[in-house]
Amino acid sequence: MGRVATMPGVEEIRISADVPATPEVAWQLFTDHRGWERWSGAKEVVLRQEGDPAPNGLGAIRVLRARGLAIEEEVTAFDAPRRMAYRVVAGVPIRDHRGEVEFVGSGAGTEVSWSIRFRPLIPGTGGLLRRVFQRVLEAILRRFAEELRGRETG
Repeated sequence: MGRVATMPGVEEIRISADVPATPEVAWQLFTDHRGWERWSGAKEVVLRQEGDPAPNGLGAIRVLRARGLAIEEEVTAFDAPRRMAYRVVAGVPIRDHRGEVEFVGSGAGTEVSWSIRFRPLIPGTGGLLRRVFQRVLEAILRRFAEELRGRETG
C-alpha cells in the first residue's frame, strides 16, 4: 500500500485487499454505481449518464456526494470482470486524474487492487491530497470487503 515514485508533480496511490468473493461477484458489487450508497460511505450516488453496457459501463458518469463534496467521475474502461478505469471530471482540486481497479482471483477470494494518479491543481498540496485520498480509498475498500463478508455470512 502507499505511495509509488512517479514523475515530479504527479501523486500516485496504490492499495489492495483480499475480499471473500469471486472476481465476478466482487466486480458486480463494485461496478454497481447506484449501489455504492448502501456500503461505500457516500451519502448519495447519482448516475448522471449511463454507460455501455448499460447502466454502469464505458462512458458512465456518476456523481458521489459525501462530506460536502460532489465528485464527478467518468468510466474510461470497463473490462468485466477484470478491470474498471475512471477519471475524476470535477469536484476536487486535481487534474490529470486516472484511477484503475483490478479484480484477480486468489484462492477462495479476489485480490482487489486500486490505483490512482493525479496532479494537484494548487501547487504544494499534492502530499496533503494524497494522504486524504489514500485514507478515503482505504475506507471504501474496507467497507467493500465488509459488505462482501456480510453477504457471505448473511
